[in-house]
Amino acid sequence: MKPLTPEIRGLGYGMMGVLGFSLSLPATRVAVADLDPTIVGLGRSLVAACFALIVLSATRQPIPARRYWGGLALAAMGVVLGFPLLSSLAMQRLPSGYGGVVTGLIPLFTAIVATIRVRERPSLTFWAASLTGTLTILLFMGLSSSGSLQVAHLALIGAVISAAIGYVEGARLAKYLGSWQVICWALLIAAPVLMIPVGVSVGLHGLQASPASWGAFAYASVFPQFLCFFAWYHGMHLGGIAKVGQLQLIQPFLTLFFSGLLLKEPITPLMIICAAIVITCVAVGRKSAVQRSHSSNNKS
Repeated sequence: MKPLTPEIRGLGYGMMGVLGFSLSLPATRVAVADLDPTIVGLGRSLVAACFALIVLSATRQPIPARRYWGGLALAAMGVVLGFPLLSSLAMQRLPSGYGGVVTGLIPLFTAIVATIRVRERPSLTFWAASLTGTLTILLFMGLSSSGSLQVAHLALIGAVISAAIGYVEGARLAKYLGSWQVICWALLIAAPVLMIPVGVSVGLHGLQASPASWGAFAYASVFPQFLCFFAWYHGMHLGGIAKVGQLQLIQPFLTLFFSGLLLKEPITPLMIICAAIVITCVAVGRKSAVQRSHSSNNKS
């Protein structure tokens, strides 16, 4: 039996991350029913930072060189602060299934950021597949919201941009620091800053919540905010940022499935049709060539 190629292994790790991420919005939706969005969005990063400190200490990881701290801060702004907070704010007013559809824009933004930041050059076929999948999601979003945008919609778009920046920067740093080390250091860098808004929010709103809300908060803290990044960053490092990022076109429909299963949100025929189109785009994107710049492998 031939050993799996780095691309196949990268796609496997990426899929593990996507499965965990797909439950993030349903869990957030349950948590914000009782807890303030700041506590849910930023508090879960503080909890994850505690786990990160334990893991880094237990494995005696060296402190990253100074040249990597800017990148770690950028990754933290994207996936430790931006996406969790903005998605929590959106989930106060929107169904998690709807939010899951909007997050299908992440692969396109990830590819764009990768092109700028690490000089990946996706082929025209790859871009066509990404754009087709993205347009499908945008059409679905427009039909579902009757064309009217609210603050919650804008928060979701901001969350998408934040996630793309964090994913690309984290994958870039994974080549030098290690995949799971990146999210751990990003969490620790952000923790002192996050303590202030979380502490203020706790003082204003308290921590009284149902067991379901606390359970959802615990899931969001341990899996989407921590363990899933171990698999996700490692997958993008092995298989390429743009190509593995394509897997997130599947995530909206996994989120829809879990939203229907766990939260009893309706799943319409339109959702199923869009899912089929998007999954086809993922298959096409996997077969498309992505040129990885040799200069992106330099440590400078």
